[in-house]
Amino acid sequence: MFYIFTGDGKGKTTAALGQALRAVGDGKRVLMIQFIKGPWPSGEDEAYKRLAPEFELRKRGKGFVGILNDTLPREAHEEAARDALAELVREVEGGAWHIVIADEINNALDLNLIKEEDVAHLVTIATDNKIDLIFTGRGARKIFIDHADLVSEVRDVKHPFYEGKKARRGIEY
Repeated sequence: MFYIFTGDGKGKTTAALGQALRAVGDGKRVLMIQFIKGPWPSGEDEAYKRLAPEFELRKRGKGFVGILNDTLPREAHEEAARDALAELVREVEGGAWHIVIADEINNALDLNLIKEEDVAHLVTIATDNKIDLIFTGRGARKIFIDHADLVSEVRDVKHPFYEGKKARRGIEY
C-alpha cells in the first residue's frame, strides 16, 4: 500500500508514527527517514529507540529551508535531500523493511530539492517489492495522490500558534 498524509494541519508525521507503532506491535519492521527536519531534538528521536530494532528513525534533513534563521546554502539542503532519497531507494531495494516512511518528502518536492521522477522511481520500487510506503508533508503532488491507495488530508482548523503560543516539546515536536 502507498499512503500519503498531507495538508496544512498538524499531525502528518504523528499519523505516520502511529502507523509505525501499530506495525511494530504486529511484528513488522519500519524505517522512517526524515527530510527537511534538522538536528534539533524532538520526542520521536528518543521514543523510537524503545522500539528498536523493529523501528528505526534517521534524520537526514538540514532544517527548514530559507526560513527560521536558516544560514545554509540551498545546495546543502538539496544534497541532503538527494542523499536521503538515495538512501530510501537502497533500503527499499534491500527488502529488510515492511514499511518505509518518507517524512516530509512532499515538502522536499515542493521546494524542488529533489526531482519528481526520482521520487516516482522510489514509489515503483516499493510497489514492485511489496513494501508499504508512506509519504508525509504539505502539498502532496497530484501524480502521487492519484497513485496512492490511501490519502488523508490534515486540515488546520485551530492552532495555538495563531494565538502567539510557542510550540511545546513532547506535543508539537
